[in-house]
Parts: sequence; structure tokens; C-alpha cells
Amino acid sequence: MSFTLFPAIDLKAGQVVRLKRGDMEQATVYGDPAEQARLFDEAGFEWLHVVDLDGAFAGRPANAEAVAAILASTRRPVQLGGGIRDMPTVEAWLARGIARVILGSAAVKDPGFARAACRAFPGKVAVGIDAKEGMVATEGWAEVSSISALDLALRFEDAGAAAIIHTDIDRDGMLGGVNVAATAEIARRVSTPVVASGGVAGVADITALRAAGSVAGTIIGRALYDGRLAPDEAMAAARG
Repeated sequence: MSFTLFPAIDLKAGQVVRLKRGDMEQATVYGDPAEQARLFDEAGFEWLHVVDLDGAFAGRPANAEAVAAILASTRRPVQLGGGIRDMPTVEAWLARGIARVILGSAAVKDPGFARAACRAFPGKVAVGIDAKEGMVATEGWAEVSSISALDLALRFEDAGAAAIIHTDIDRDGMLGGVNVAATAEIARRVSTPVVASGGVAGVADITALRAAGSVAGTIIGRALYDGRLAPDEAMAAARG
């Protein structure tokens, strides 16, 4: 089973930032989105993972200019999440060159739309499951639902999603280690590829996820930006 790395570019007010546990007040700014995309491209990563943080809170796209700049600066496929809540927005992003959109809050609050999007655009729609202590969080992680991450994954098992992206909010941006057990449990229970997110601090996390056998890849953020994890080391670990 191949294991894919997704370097993260989180957008706030047109700039690349990293948050701690999704707190918009704890944002470290890293600079220009297009330049960061180019660097990840040149490093050899196969995908880019982009999140419109402002859009996630607003419920509509808020960093379209920055996303367009990223698309213009990379040859790699880009998956995008944040503020995608209706079919016209899905269609617009795919038409602009986004390879895969990620539906998070919409998967919980409007599952009919999320399922319809998966059917309408096979291979181009992922379900983002953001979890706090195992329960799904929505609206840019500002609200915690009564649905468990595993239950939501199982609800979409027959929807035809391209992937499930499981984020442990409490670990996101904290460099404390990825939640291998929770992610692997979801991956074992569903046939949809599952990608881990939140807390990757180094090679050991990538190795542990690969060793789990059922996880399809992981998103890497702060560890790359802070230099704790070099791109070549990350890719070597992903190859095993």
C-alpha cells in the first residue's frame, strides 16, 4: 500500500500560517502561499494540502486569490478544504484547477449535499473528519457535535468519497505526535482511503502510520515549517 505525504498550506488573510489546536488567535505567519507551494513542489511532494481557514469560519471561500496563486505556482495536484458548503462552490473550485475538494462541516450538517458531491465528482471529493476527543467538530472547529469520528466515517462508507481525512484537533500544530490508534481504527473499519492529520512531529510518526498498515497517508504542517522534519527524510520514511 502506497503512503502519500501532504504538506499543508493553511491560509489566513492571504498568508501561510500554522495554528495551534485550530485557534485563530495562535497563528504563526510563514509568508507567501505561492512561494511555499513552489518550495513543496520542488522538494518532490506529490500532493499539496491547502486549507482556507477564514473560509472554514465564514462558511464560504475567503482566500480565493491566494489559492489561485498556489495553483499557478505548482505542477502538483492540490486538495482544498475550508468554506465549501454547496455544489456551486465545489464546481467552481474544480473548474479552477483544484484536484480534490474537502467537505468537513457540510458532511455533518448537510450529508445529502456531501453525498451528492461525491457521486457527481468521483475521485474529486474527500470527507474531512475533525475530531476532538473522538467527537466530530465543525465550523472551523468552533463547535463539537454529538457524532463520533468513526460513526461519521461509517456513514460515508458507501458514498464514494475519494478519501477520509481524519484530524485530531488536540494534536494539530502541537508537534506532540500523531494519533495513530484512532486513525488506524477508522482505516480498518472503512474501505475508503484514510489520511491522518494533526501532530506529526518527525520521522517516527510517519513510520508508525505506515506500520499500522491501513492508513493511506498523512498531512504534515508545523514540523516542516519549523525544520524539525526535512522533506527528503519525510519522503524516505513514507517509502519505507
